[in-house]
Amino acid sequence: MNIKKSILAAALAAGLFGAAHADLTVGVVLPLTGPASGLGIPVKNQIALWPKTIAGENLKVVVLDDATDPTTGVKDTQRLVTEDKVDVIIGSAATPVAIPMADVAAESGTVQLAASPAGLPPGKDKWTFRLPQSNDVMAYAVVQHMKSQKVKTIGFLGYTDAYGELWLKALTAEAEKNGMKVVATERFGRADTSVTAQVLKLTSANPDAILIVASGSGAGMPQKAVMERGFKGKVYQTHAAATQDLMRTAGKDAEGTFVVSGPATVAEQLPDSHPSKKAAVDFVQQYEKAYGPGSRNQFAGHGADALTVLEKAVPIALKKGKPGTPEFRAALRDAMETMGRTVLAHGVLNWTPDNHWGYTNETGVMLKVVGGQFKVEAP
Repeated sequence: MNIKKSILAAALAAGLFGAAHADLTVGVVLPLTGPASGLGIPVKNQIALWPKTIAGENLKVVVLDDATDPTTGVKDTQRLVTEDKVDVIIGSAATPVAIPMADVAAESGTVQLAASPAGLPPGKDKWTFRLPQSNDVMAYAVVQHMKSQKVKTIGFLGYTDAYGELWLKALTAEAEKNGMKVVATERFGRADTSVTAQVLKLTSANPDAILIVASGSGAGMPQKAVMERGFKGKVYQTHAAATQDLMRTAGKDAEGTFVVSGPATVAEQLPDSHPSKKAAVDFVQQYEKAYGPGSRNQFAGHGADALTVLEKAVPIALKKGKPGTPEFRAALRDAMETMGRTVLAHGVLNWTPDNHWGYTNETGVMLKVVGGQFKVEAP
């Protein structure tokens, strides 16, 4: 009898376990150390505020540090897909890391939600969706603002890597459309500690404006170099610099700088008619309750938006497969391509099978550093 009871108990247990929901496993690869740590840490902090379940599925999150190194990021991603069997990957917040991660995601048939504007060749982003706005969309906002400031000539000071090159391409194309010209181009490495020589060359070209393409705390050094050289024109920064790190590292030299950003960083300043205002305010209130006033930034917003995307796409994917299976991963990709208009803290997204960027030209918000704070510029 005891043996029969044991067998029955084992069978019941097996049945119960078989009926239980499998964990929805999210792998996260972010620069928590290294030059881009100022981007990765806020994303991690926001993900730490996520709920314990999504669409009734227990949520398991595995966070790894890519150390702002592409090789490490690829190894982390390989571990996530082979050992942890993740259903979706978030990362990296560093563009040079996110790009090679995409190959691993594609080979394994796993959705990648890149937390950086990772540019990939046509057809190579079947499994990669971007949470940040594209450089093209943000370049549109920058150049339109430059136009309002009567800028005709532009100097470019940017990273030597993919983020810098993609921005140069987007800026050059948009400038040409609007009768402007990039008259000087200088580059520097993420780990460089000085850009004095590059700034001397730029200022000698006497452009009306300089666009600095850097990220996080790395944006402060070139900002200071430009201002300390006595440049009298307009200075612009990209959405990778839309964090308090710019003011912290550049100090008074950040004052008056124009920075393009998604709407999440300036939630309260958005007009009530802005579609993202509620989502942006909700994000800011949650984040700053946990991490303190003024702690919000562009990248933390991507962590909030990733959750919004998953809460919409996962229920759709569950109709075709269970977490932990190839069927579910493929269904999750299909769901993201067909879920339609989705309001995020950072704008309105509408991914399609042919467009894994999704944002429109109305997305970029121009900010100005005033009194050490970001203020929305009038359209």
